[in-house]
Amino acid sequence: MTKRIHIVEDDEDIRYIVCYILTEMGYEVTLADSISDFRRQQAEDFKPDLLLLDVMLPDGNGLDLCHELKKSPATQEVPVIIMSAHATEDQSIKRSGAEEFISKPFNLDDLTDLISKHLS
Repeated sequence: MTKRIHIVEDDEDIRYIVCYILTEMGYEVTLADSISDFRRQQAEDFKPDLLLLDVMLPDGNGLDLCHELKKSPATQEVPVIIMSAHATEDQSIKRSGAEEFISKPFNLDDLTDLISKHLS
């Protein structure tokens, strides 16, 4: 069964590159450019196997979204990788409850290794 990854990232270039790489790796990828876009897709009963969340989004904060998802029984077991150019790893993981943090700009191999670690 194909693993599903949901990317919530407002930078179009990052979304495109990460989506392309993950699709080539055989994952089913869904994209959102904002929290409201993510919520709209989540309402359609899309349940990802892993989430990639940017911290700074146009309509909110990815750390707060992650914290909310980790409190919900429906999504608390979904691994989350936080991506940020501004936040620190300790701050991000403590505040959000995410499993992983990767600093932007990131090496694509490092990102795919983190994803593989949680989806293997």
